[in-house]
Amino acid sequence: MAKKKQAGSRARQQKRSKGHVGLGVKKHGGEAVVAGNIIVRQRGTKFYPGVNAGIGRDFSVFSLIDGVVQYNERQKRTYIDVFPEGAVELSRSQDGASSAEASE
Repeated sequence: MAKKKQAGSRARQQKRSKGHVGLGVKKHGGEAVVAGNIIVRQRGTKFYPGVNAGIGRDFSVFSLIDGVVQYNERQKRTYIDVFPEGAVELSRSQDGASSAEASE
């Protein structure tokens, strides 16, 4: 039996993984993101990158620009788009105007 504990063995024990994988949605719809922020961590492609979003080797979807996250369903797939802050407000105001005209 050794007289001394091996150097750094305690530190190595504390750094062990607790089994936490860290997958899931990191930024929800309407949240502001900075270029490079991870929006979703996933296994496989449950979410697909849309406008101004990219996908990594591990299928993480990330932002390519600073802006606001928006989730859209197209062709039976969920796409994640990132729009500059002003563009989201403009699209919402235009949608509201067109729906008001349609109701009349």
